Formats: sequence, structure tokens, C-alpha cells
Amino acid sequence: MSFDVVIIGGGPAGLSAALALGRARKRVLVCDAGPRRNALAEQIHNFVTRDGTPPADFRRIGREDLARYQNVQVRELHVESIGGERGTFRVVSPTETMDARRVLLCTGMVDEMLPIPGFRELWGHSIFQCPYCHGWESQDRRWGYLALAAEPSHLLPFALQARGWSGDLVVFTGGGRELPGEAKTRLDAAGIRLETAPIARLVARGNRLEAIELSSGRLVPCDVLFSNPPQRQVGLVQKLGLALDGDGFVRIDPMTRETSVPGIYAAGDLTTRMQAAILAAAAGTHAAAIVNVELSM
Repeated sequence: MSFDVVIIGGGPAGLSAALALGRARKRVLVCDAGPRRNALAEQIHNFVTRDGTPPADFRRIGREDLARYQNVQVRELHVESIGGERGTFRVVSPTETMDARRVLLCTGMVDEMLPIPGFRELWGHSIFQCPYCHGWESQDRRWGYLALAAEPSHLLPFALQARGWSGDLVVFTGGGRELPGEAKTRLDAAGIRLETAPIARLVARGNRLEAIELSSGRLVPCDVLFSNPPQRQVGLVQKLGLALDGDGFVRIDPMTRETSVPGIYAAGDLTTRMQAAILAAAAGTHAAAIVNVELSM
């Protein structure tokens, strides 16, 4: 089959891009298969009109919006490879091959679980990445920030802003890098405690965190832990050989959202550390508008 645009990924970025392209009367296929990055999240937040919506419901509503457009298809297809070039791409799945004039990647990122006992089990339940997504629900509780390899330039802004949600915050470096004296002074002045000992395990009751056990055996009470574990691109993106920035995100032209491969565009979490559903949706619409103008011209 032949399409104007094949979108890989059916999260907020892919659904928003498909809606904009569909309304522009382009022939669109959304390939949505594989694990959901936010599968363990209970709700989406900071998305106007959708605050508190479970991720599965968000996807269902998005697909229902697209169902009104006969020129848009959403299918459970796993894309194995993309070949060809701008205007004549070949998108290959295990069961069929599609032709596409343009390709838009909305694949998100893969979060790599840290090798700390209890981390994987608590991810998405008591361990979160973003206080804008989960801070309100966790306000005034005992917070921890797991900054194993964080640079002071990232650690300090996160820790200081967290005081807006909770005055009880402990920064854990896990025996990692030594913080400069200035950083320690600023944390201390803000009333933020610092624990530098290695972490033995996370202590929980069910999927709710209760404490951080340090290598000495000492327990530090903690209800909510924030962490930014390493991320990697999905296998398809890795195989495409796209240019990445220093942090491993797909490098794009900020205006056109085109990658280093002409005709392949990217939107959403795979391009930036600023990761949130509403930001991904906006990026998807942005990319769709650029692609539509290019195709139309």
C-alpha cells in the first residue's frame, strides 16, 4: 500500500501528527505496536482537558478522533526496517511492506532500569521522572532525588524547584561523583539533605516505597523517589543510523524537525530531554504541519 506519510509510534506525538495530516487530506498510516513507555503510569497530567486521564484512555480517545478521517489508518504493525529515500521510502513489517513519501518517527525512548534492588518493581508507582507530572499527587510527602551521575548543573535546579512541592527532600548520590562545595552549600541553605553513601536497596510495601536502605544498613524514610535513568533509542531508530546529539537524542532541525536522513522526521521524546505528553503532542503537530507544506508544494 502507498501512503503520503507513515508515522511510527501511536503515542501523543504520533496521534497528534496523524490528526493534523489527516485534516490536511494526506494519506496517513500510524504503525502502533510494541511496549508503551508510560504503560505503568496511572494518569497523564499537565495536559489541558486531559489532566488525570489514564494513558490507555488517552490512546483510545485519540484513535476515536482519528476514526472520523477515512484517509487515516491506525494499525498494530511492528516496523522492522525502513529503506529507500525521500519520496520513495519502503516501510517493512513482518507481514507487509508499505510505500511512503515521508516518514515521521514518534517512537519515544526506552528507559533502562537501574541495577538497584526494588527499582524496576517501583518504577511508575513510587519512582517518577517528572515532578510536573507527579508532584501535585505527592505534595508534602517525603521525597528523594536519585542523582547517581547527575551534573551539579542539573541536580541543583531539580532539587531547588522540588521545594515547591515538598519541604522534605533528600538527594542521594549513591556513592557517585563528589559534589562541589558550592553545590553542597546551596543544598544545605535550602534545607535539602544530602546522602552520599551507596544504596543497597529500596524498601517497599507492595508497590509503595517506604525507605532507602544505604550500604551501612541505615534506612532513610522516603515515600516518593525521582530519578532520570539512562535512556536509549528503540532498535528501529538505531538501525537507521540517524545523527544523535551528545545525550543520545535524535538530532533534528529545530524548525522542520527533519533528521539527518532527508525525508525522515522525528517528534516527541526521542528528540529531547523535555519529555511530557503535551510537549510530545505539540511536537507531533509541528512536524505534521511542516511535512504537509512540503508535500503540498
